[in-house]
Amino acid sequence: MKIGELVKRTRIPKETIHYYIRKGLLKKPRKTGKNAADYTETHMDQLSLIRELQENYFLPLSIIKKIIKEQQKRSEADQSSFKFQAGLIRPIDRLVCTEIKGKEAFMEATGIGLKWLDRMEVWSVITSQNHDGEPIYSQDDVIIGKLIVDMGRLGMGPKDGYDPEVLRYFSDFFRNVVMPEVKRYLNANLEKISSGEFSEKDSQYTEVMGLFFYHLYRKLVREERRRILQSLEKDPANT
Repeated sequence: MKIGELVKRTRIPKETIHYYIRKGLLKKPRKTGKNAADYTETHMDQLSLIRELQENYFLPLSIIKKIIKEQQKRSEADQSSFKFQAGLIRPIDRLVCTEIKGKEAFMEATGIGLKWLDRMEVWSVITSQNHDGEPIYSQDDVIIGKLIVDMGRLGMGPKDGYDPEVLRYFSDFFRNVVMPEVKRYLNANLEKISSGEFSEKDSQYTEVMGLFFYHLYRKLVREERRRILQSLEKDPANT
């Protein structure tokens, strides 16, 4: 594609694209003439990644350049996974997203439909606190709502063979397994709960455990996928 089409599809100015090429963030296009060059879908992907790292992670170009170079050393699967995460994980939601009052406002902020919001509330995947007769949704609920919408957009719905009720099972699992441990931890520190030092430590504990479960889930899924693929390679008849 010509640079005009690349500009149209990415909405990134031509001058910016040329600047990225000069700085080594974007690979040079194949020259087709003295003042003409051919750009590919790879340039589209690279520009998309640069924009997402800027908008979602607020990173300077010097750091983005290092990230891109490091990613190029990895496998295609790992590169694809990273690009997906860069667009899906939105730190800005953690920084500026606040609680939301009312169902209509929640649906507008997350993009979730009333049918699925009602279902997620019945399953206690999304919960709210009542204030003056209006539901108040937390920051975490807003992020979860957006992720549920992302799941549907990515083809993880009933018509795709994915059972959304698994989210209910996950929610129940965390309540049944995680909450007793949280209660035990807090009860063991009752005399410290009101102190500022403990509040800071408790917040850090929450964030560390959240990241632990995130990475544990990814690790287990990847291990199972690898095991299945290796099994298929050894015995193709299993397909």
